[in-house]
Amino acid sequence: MAQPQQLPIPDAPAARHLGDLERSHARWSVYLETRTVGTLAQGRLHFLEGARHKSTGWIFREWTEQEIVQRFNDFGPIELWKILESLS
Repeated sequence: MAQPQQLPIPDAPAARHLGDLERSHARWSVYLETRTVGTLAQGRLHFLEGARHKSTGWIFREWTEQEIVQRFNDFGPIELWKILESLS
């Protein structure tokens, strides 16, 4: 497996690289960005492949950032591919 690209995302510099999705010749790096709004933590996903960048809305809402990371970890590659494909 090749080294993951850990590039900064201009509109989300604090987003964390959490893994890669690979299928055929496509390889997307997956990042999770979180923020706190009031008493809730929110999160969204960023997918990078070379110069291509796709992002979700703020689809995660939990009490803490740690809970968002735990929810993300419940997603498997199939669910992440479905999210990515829905952004096309």
